[in-house]
Amino acid sequence: MSRLVEVTELALRDAHQSLLATRMATEDMVGACEDIDKAGYWSVECWGGATYDSCIRFLNEDPWERLRTFRRLMPNSRLQMLLRGQNLLGYRHYEDTVVDRFVDKSAENGMDVFRVFDALNDVRNLKRAMDAVRRTGKIAEGTICYTTSPLHTVEKFVEMAQRLKDMGADTICIKDMAALLRPRPAYDIVKGIKEKCGKETLVHVHVHSTTGVTLVSLQKAIEAGADIVDTSISSLSLGPGHNPTESLVEMLADTGYTTRLDKDRLLKIKDHFAKVRPRYAAFESKILGVETEIFDSQIPGGMISNMESQLRQQGAGDRLKEVLAEVPRVREAAGYPPLVTPSSQIVGTQAVFNVLMGEYKALTGEFADLMLGYYGETIAARAPAIIEAAVKHAKKDPITCRPADLLKPEWEALRDAAIGLKGCNGSDEDVLTYAMFPQVAPKFFSTRDQGPKNVGKVPSTEPAAPAKGDAPARAGNGKGPITAPVTYEVTIGEKSHKVTVQPA
Repeated sequence: MSRLVEVTELALRDAHQSLLATRMATEDMVGACEDIDKAGYWSVECWGGATYDSCIRFLNEDPWERLRTFRRLMPNSRLQMLLRGQNLLGYRHYEDTVVDRFVDKSAENGMDVFRVFDALNDVRNLKRAMDAVRRTGKIAEGTICYTTSPLHTVEKFVEMAQRLKDMGADTICIKDMAALLRPRPAYDIVKGIKEKCGKETLVHVHVHSTTGVTLVSLQKAIEAGADIVDTSISSLSLGPGHNPTESLVEMLADTGYTTRLDKDRLLKIKDHFAKVRPRYAAFESKILGVETEIFDSQIPGGMISNMESQLRQQGAGDRLKEVLAEVPRVREAAGYPPLVTPSSQIVGTQAVFNVLMGEYKALTGEFADLMLGYYGETIAARAPAIIEAAVKHAKKDPITCRPADLLKPEWEALRDAAIGLKGCNGSDEDVLTYAMFPQVAPKFFSTRDQGPKNVGKVPSTEPAAPAKGDAPARAGNGKGPITAPVTYEVTIGEKSHKVTVQPA
């Protein structure tokens, strides 16, 4: 008898977040929902992560309406989301009752599986969200952010899995956000979790594909007893994304393992996203092949592109190699945090500061907070001299308690602030949107009634803009009046516009 391996499909969330800068509009996903719903997946990841932010910042979409749409179109599927523990989907810690309300509303609107993680693997930052999920009767997936350092051992990860199980986790996820999980540790960690937490403990493995080794890691994890693995349909896979769903199915042929996936449905899903993807060419990741250098730097592809942008803005685009070398040193000083949102951005930005201004001559506020414990505890002690500098910068002392213990109740103040905004409907969902993105939400509320906008760059049939150095068509000796339309491409912020000027 073959052992069943369950699969979670990532095309509706992490796949386009990793490959297309989270810009895919709901309208470009709904056409695949029926086939996804009937393909035989264990769950469908479709919400959370950066998609909430992107919906209101770029797409003029209500993220709650997106969730309700997926719930309606995929009635037979478990819907899954990525939740940053006490950070929810924002970039700071929220007071406990805000966490409770967010989980309650997510479950009420159709969410089934909550993958709950903390950027520092501080389980204290997971407990409130996990408890809230369990109260709703939904699936609480306790998550281990995989990384490597002298202190991150198989035994430490297995120990964390046991703590998550004791906390009430229904499933345990190994989340490899940077494609660092080699085949051997994949096998050893899954095997260790099964032995320590019990064979009945469901183990779920999530990997990216950037380093080119992780399809093998999935195979070894399955051999060690992994119950569920994450993949993405092939037309939205590879690069800094994930391993192709169809490749996993074929890899397991004649191995004693099988999936429930319908290959005909997979082909339809593949074809759908193959047609949609070209619309988002302007947002495509520049990482097209394999990046084994990540094993040394531990820097995810999205983090590299962010640092490149920061350096160019400072006129220092030629100093990227220095910054890449500085990141591991900053990470060590900060106690070896895993590099995942928001710790990846915090460590990366401080590395840029160190290269441009001198080592710790200037600190970001977020890095000071990280050094002082305001994001939680790390696996290693932080550098004492930099803690001292952080105290002077932030004008506050280090803490050892759970950061959210210092927060006062804030729901009523958030509600009062939100309901006064033009376009806010006063619902808990709108208040939560404001709570997480107070700078972005007001504009979104005021334009929401205009409807979603697809920011995908649709291939145009208009005449191309003249190449650099080409002069527009002119009469006579080339110095006369323009005799044909001239098309320019103008980029404002995140949006490109084609402007055609007709001759007078």
